[in-house]
Amino acid sequence: MTERLTIDHVGHFGDGVALADGASIYVPYALGGESVDVLPSPGHPERRELAQIVTPSPQRIEPFCPHFGTCGGCAIQHWEPSSYQAWKRQLVIDTLHHAGIECEIDDLIDAHGTGRRRMTLHARQSQQDVLRVGFAAAGRHEIIAIDHCPILDPKMHGAIEAANEIAELLRPVSKPLDIQITAADNGLDVDVRGSGPLGTALLTALSKLAEKHDLARLTRHGELVIMRKPPVVQVGKAQVTLPPGSFMQPTALGEETLAALAFERCKGAKHIADLFCGFGPFAFRLAEKFKVAAFDSDAGAITALQNAVKQTQGLKPIKAEMRDLFRRPLVPQELRDYDCVVFDPPRQGAQAQAQQLAASKIALAVAVSCNPATFARDARILLDAGFRIDRVTPVDQFRHTPHVELVARFRR
Repeated sequence: MTERLTIDHVGHFGDGVALADGASIYVPYALGGESVDVLPSPGHPERRELAQIVTPSPQRIEPFCPHFGTCGGCAIQHWEPSSYQAWKRQLVIDTLHHAGIECEIDDLIDAHGTGRRRMTLHARQSQQDVLRVGFAAAGRHEIIAIDHCPILDPKMHGAIEAANEIAELLRPVSKPLDIQITAADNGLDVDVRGSGPLGTALLTALSKLAEKHDLARLTRHGELVIMRKPPVVQVGKAQVTLPPGSFMQPTALGEETLAALAFERCKGAKHIADLFCGFGPFAFRLAEKFKVAAFDSDAGAITALQNAVKQTQGLKPIKAEMRDLFRRPLVPQELRDYDCVVFDPPRQGAQAQAQQLAASKIALAVAVSCNPATFARDARILLDAGFRIDRVTPVDQFRHTPHVELVARFRR
């Protein structure tokens, strides 16, 4: 039986929120002001499934992807851009306000650029032996098979077809697969996870498949199957060979935007510690003006950074070191070597490192974050230690999702 609700606003995860008897009810794909008919969502008493839009919002637009509403990759394609962008900026404002942090929030920067240059496709076989390759369904343990994805960078052309053939080839293994695909500047870099060890025949067949699809490299759990050409990306003045399965910013424009914002906020520094540095998206750009010491727990990323440093001219010195900054953050004695710290942690934030920064004499810190909630927690640590935050710039490279990144400068 359907229930009629009036949507009050769009919540932090992109769902429409209706208010009933003092409780919030969440309705995916609904917008503020809409009257909607909904159905129960089994196992989720606080959620409903959208059955029909009775009175649409004037801000509603037609989604551009036929998979929208079933595929869980995008939460919002149905909201006109200016309202969507205002909402995404407001996510940052609300999160910081909740933590007692009041500061200037810049306008949202759209950094989607030419689209996503990395993705992970899931391959699963149903009980009826139907193989599906695609993304997880919205709110369900089900894979939605896709034949194209319009938010991908053109460099990802052929990625879905290659993933489908890899999954079909490995069907006899009968295991769930995760196929990570990254667009390097000279081809696709593919890492297959979940298969377990493979015999010679399957490895040979995978190598032939890589030839057929002109893949730059194919690995299994990071172990090389075939390298037809080292997958490289341009990072500032450097060419970096990607480590297998490595993390990089989802869009090229997003990486450039975050790095430029961090660079601008480092003015006046001479020696910078780049923490959670990855393979150097900030370090190489910062080293065009500043001396840099880069730290990360990923051995492959540090090796890639070190190798690229040796091949790159025209930079200030870059020293790279493998270090787990969650277990062994840089302590105040070590931080005396630097006059600025840039830190860009994973979604869990950098609480341990923030505590050491707070206890140090560092006067300038630049935070880059993909999670406003953990940023707010870490920022509170710095503010309580006497830092001031001047302004925060939100950046949207995960367009059509509730994910937002930001850059902020702390001084004391």
